[in-house]
Amino acid sequence: MAGAQRFRFREESGPGAHGTVLEVRVPQVLHVQYGMYVWPCAVVLAQYLWFHRRSLPGKAVLEIGAGVSLPGILAAKCGAEVILSDSSELPHCLEICRQSCQLNGLSYIQVVGLTWGHITKDLLSLPPQDIILASDVFFEPEDFESILATVYFLMQRNPKAQFWSTYQVRSADWSLEDLLYKWDMKCVHVPLESFDADKEDLAESALPGRHTVEMLVVSLRKNSF
Repeated sequence: MAGAQRFRFREESGPGAHGTVLEVRVPQVLHVQYGMYVWPCAVVLAQYLWFHRRSLPGKAVLEIGAGVSLPGILAAKCGAEVILSDSSELPHCLEICRQSCQLNGLSYIQVVGLTWGHITKDLLSLPPQDIILASDVFFEPEDFESILATVYFLMQRNPKAQFWSTYQVRSADWSLEDLLYKWDMKCVHVPLESFDADKEDLAESALPGRHTVEMLVVSLRKNSF
């Protein structure tokens, strides 16, 4: 295993008091594969989870395209029942998920290989989820619809589920709105300042820097029971 990168999330405390600190360690790997890095979006999504940590215990949470799994690991440390997933075609990414679990004493977390847009045995075997996480999976436009098709399938298992996703704004030509409408979903853009993420350095790291990151909460437009 390569070195580890540390992220520390702090609870604001009053004068003379020490707030809660939660530390997450993830593998620091130099590799051409996108999923081997902690991207700015992952830290912002982890901060959103940290801000809502009191709602997480007992929640079923699935992170897709997890890679080094910073958001999913944080959710697990906050009491969620987490499953991590990455591409079934990239076994080295699944191994990085497992290494992240080991670094944080969470070796019991299930890691599964999924292929976006495909109904596979592993996808069918997943239990209903309350929250689906994804950071910066909207990278290649040709993948957008396959990702949403997978999320839609998961939401049909629990129509009250939410999809919490961060993405980095790279082009004004990219838009998810039409695809969300096509898949009968709606989204809320969450201002970063509403969960203390409007900073260049979160969790004692140099991320997200000056990158423009959007935070979305996506749900079904109507519950289909």
